[in-house]
Amino acid sequence: MRKLCLLLLALVLSPLVSAATEVRAIRSWSAPDQTRLVFDISAPLEHQLFTLDSPDRLVLDLKKPRFSGRAPGPAGSDRFIEGMRTGIREGRDLRVVLDLKQPVKFKSFLLEPNEQYGHRLVVDVEAKNPDSASKAITISKSSTASETDTSGKASSTESKGDGPAASVPVVARSLPSAGDGGRDLIVAIDAGHGGEDPGAIGPKGTREKDVVLSIARRLKKAVDAEPGMKGVLIRSGDYYVPLRKRMALARKHKADFFVSIHADAFRDHRARGSSVYVLSRKGASSEAARWLAQKENAADFVGGVSLDDKDDVLASVLLDLSQTASMQASHDAAEQVLRNLKSLGRVHSSKVQQARFVVLKSPDIPSMLVETAFISNPAEEKNLRSAAHQEKLARAILGGVRDYFQRDPPPDTWLAMNERAKPRTHVCEAGDTLSEIANRYGTSLAGLRRHNDLKSDRIRVGQVLKIPLDT
Repeated sequence: MRKLCLLLLALVLSPLVSAATEVRAIRSWSAPDQTRLVFDISAPLEHQLFTLDSPDRLVLDLKKPRFSGRAPGPAGSDRFIEGMRTGIREGRDLRVVLDLKQPVKFKSFLLEPNEQYGHRLVVDVEAKNPDSASKAITISKSSTASETDTSGKASSTESKGDGPAASVPVVARSLPSAGDGGRDLIVAIDAGHGGEDPGAIGPKGTREKDVVLSIARRLKKAVDAEPGMKGVLIRSGDYYVPLRKRMALARKHKADFFVSIHADAFRDHRARGSSVYVLSRKGASSEAARWLAQKENAADFVGGVSLDDKDDVLASVLLDLSQTASMQASHDAAEQVLRNLKSLGRVHSSKVQQARFVVLKSPDIPSMLVETAFISNPAEEKNLRSAAHQEKLARAILGGVRDYFQRDPPPDTWLAMNERAKPRTHVCEAGDTLSEIANRYGTSLAGLRRHNDLKSDRIRVGQVLKIPLDT
């Protein structure tokens, strides 16, 4: 009987032994201001994290896992990790040792499975002194957390990154002095997704995060080539940036405009075409409530006027004025971009759409989100992989933003101080009418006819019209 009981006990316990938590893979992602390690695990497990010095090391002990893989080597550009070693401690625990290049601070958290990944343990490493780290960052930065939003396609995919929601400190926007020549107009260019969040994936395996980063880089190059304009990338590599931090980074760079680039997806592979989104009024109202709740931090949203000593009604009015101006500018520029995208092919919607995307919610920076195509459509996936088509998309976005700011440049910019001294032209596109062009540039229909020696209102695609300077 005793042997039978022992046998039954062994049969009961054997599934538990075989079901020990497995560390299936260790992945590493390097961003400009942090490194993220992701441990793919079969179930939640206990862990301990601590640092050692002389030399600097970060040690992670995992309780009783099974691990048959290999630790990845750090990326050559990793600012924090020199190397990674693994070993078994006390015959049962897995110890991971990170050899560090500098003292760091760290945090870790467990994530439950989602549509793309199973259980995960995430470890984020960043500089112990953030000030010294930020000095080395010139274009863009990443962070540790993802942001969630309850409406719209972008939030449903962007919120899949490895991390909990986190607040981002507000960075005050103080415009530089215009000087004699005027400052550059800054366009913040946000490539959606990144790192652990691949975004949508096409039938051939094309990842949204890759194609939108390629388009973003092309757009930055095109913007930089324009006199009086400068582009900044919100993310410059394959890493994830939380949604609200994307807004904060645009503000840090004192951006005049923010454009987020995506590639849509739908369960019906026949869906196709580009779309352009701006913030909905409902989304703006919810964001206003968010900032009014901490109005002592919202001075930068209303031209530097402090709100902490204003009553709620006045603070609300000031913020609403800032939002209204920003939303109108967003819509006007978005219409220009959508018009340019129509010349490349089908658009999914013939009008600018409105949504509550998190990245569009900055009250003081005009913003738009461009769905360049449906990556779920085989033909459009092929286009998105094409360097030539990516360049056309970048040029279409640039053309719309440039046309908007040439008509209404901020007064302290080079564009405001120099464009009016230059002849302006418009290249006619499909769907253009002479009256619409006159309205767009703020001139009269009669003046436009006279300036171009036109005998009628008929124009042709590709025709170049000179825009009168007395507008």
